[in-house]
Amino acid sequence: MMKRIMDKAEISRVLEEIGTLLELKGENPFKVRAYYNVANIVGGLAEDIGALIAENRLTEIRGIGKNLADHITELHRTGKIGEYEKMYAAIPGGVWEMLSISGLGPKKVKVLWEKLKITGIRELREACESGKVARLEGFGKKTAQNILAGIAQYEKHSGQFLWAAASAVAQVIFPVIEKHPKVFQAEVAGSFRRRKEIVRDLDFLAATDDPAGVMKAFVTLPQVERVLAEGETKASVVLKSGMQVDLRCVKKQEFPFALHYFTGSKEHNTHMRMLAKDRGWKLNEYGLFDGEKLLACKDESALFSRLGMQYIPPELREERGEIEAALQKALPDLITENEIRGVFHCHSTWSDGRATLAQMAMGAKELGFEYLGIADHSQVAAYAGGLDTAKIKKQRKEIEALNKKIPGLHIFQGLEADILPDGSVDMGDSILGELDYVVASVHSKFKMSEKEMTARIVKAVKNKRVTMLGHVTGRLLLEREGYPVHLETVIQACADYGVAIEINANPLRLDLDWRFCPMAKEKGVRLIINPDAHSVEGLKDVRYGVAIARKGWLTAKDIVNTKNLKEIKAWLKA
Repeated sequence: MMKRIMDKAEISRVLEEIGTLLELKGENPFKVRAYYNVANIVGGLAEDIGALIAENRLTEIRGIGKNLADHITELHRTGKIGEYEKMYAAIPGGVWEMLSISGLGPKKVKVLWEKLKITGIRELREACESGKVARLEGFGKKTAQNILAGIAQYEKHSGQFLWAAASAVAQVIFPVIEKHPKVFQAEVAGSFRRRKEIVRDLDFLAATDDPAGVMKAFVTLPQVERVLAEGETKASVVLKSGMQVDLRCVKKQEFPFALHYFTGSKEHNTHMRMLAKDRGWKLNEYGLFDGEKLLACKDESALFSRLGMQYIPPELREERGEIEAALQKALPDLITENEIRGVFHCHSTWSDGRATLAQMAMGAKELGFEYLGIADHSQVAAYAGGLDTAKIKKQRKEIEALNKKIPGLHIFQGLEADILPDGSVDMGDSILGELDYVVASVHSKFKMSEKEMTARIVKAVKNKRVTMLGHVTGRLLLEREGYPVHLETVIQACADYGVAIEINANPLRLDLDWRFCPMAKEKGVRLIINPDAHSVEGLKDVRYGVAIARKGWLTAKDIVNTKNLKEIKAWLKA
């Protein structure tokens, strides 16, 4: 099998891993920093990495010398860098796993490994509990307590994966199943198909008359770490990434019923079986039966139609009223990706973004957007290169110049202004009033009580300069719980004061949670899907936000940035 060519996102990830590897090995800090920097550079490239390599133009990019260019080329073509393979092999797997603990960076892990000979999370917990970690120079009791909290958080989410991470796996493995010569039809099922933000495994379904042959191709894939089971119709494997993937093989006529069944959810399936039973039929993964007779259905749409229902999109199959609505032919016409006409929460190199304004603008235009909002950080976010008043004015001139140079795209100047602990919004009324819009977000003091945090955000929402509320709970999926906040109160405040709520499409956030979207819609709040992009590639994250909006029963009319440019200008001035 030919080695799959790496794209720039994968290359960026590996380069960052090499930086971590070098840091663990105690290499020269300048060399370490060079790999971290080039990882950011590659991840933020506007141009195709393959074209840059083919045209020998990598070294024209600031920060990429000949040695790094050679390594990027090697990664792109082979998926590895031979120079570092032995170094990778010398690092115990448990040491890499420790880097997954929140608050534990390479420097601390290196000390724990070298000084205490800790090579795994179990040993790390024991060393924290026994006081060994607290006695290490540069650590102390508080650090040991934070590490224990990080271990608890890691173990809580062990075996769980972001939808985006599962998608990356599916894009590599699923085509092998789908294109197998003995497969008539295939689909990814399970919680992945329902677009759950967190998935535990991947479920593949294939219609075939040669299940043994298809499963053999599956279990011998190079990504497979070990085979858990290989039966007559089902095989389960664990990938080298730690993700479990299951393959089920069914007969061609069974496929629509199996796809519905293995998509789930369990609660949805139970309700559907009851519905069939009420009609005197039996529904399971093998078919819909009237006695012993199979009521054939060519696809899922035909199955729902047989039961007198609208087709229920997979995202809605969570037993939250979708069956009742489908029976009444009252399901909403869910929003689609191609209805998004622009985005607002995006960063550039003016603050902590990895791409220039011009690069972000061209990236937005290539995606077919009519407008792009740049909302770099406000001055209090010094850690992210936040903009002061002078920089805001300079940025405005660049935006005005770009608007004259780039036809077919309008750039709006916004600001992601911090909501300060007292609820005031960073930068003040005068400068905020000069902007096209303001995204207000919490970035600090997460440990306030629910009452205090709710009051803080509500006060910010009342600020007449605030256009939209960013990542409303501050959560980072699988990494950090959201801060305590009474969302119904915040949503009501946004309704009362005409502030839009962001669905932050960054796959680590997906915040507002889809479960609260119907409440926001019911209260009349307009929602806006933003990628929180820090690179050109990050603009594409809007698709994850669309999936969350669909799970939240939202239509194009519920989402602000489905408006065209003329309409959005009027909305911003209202």
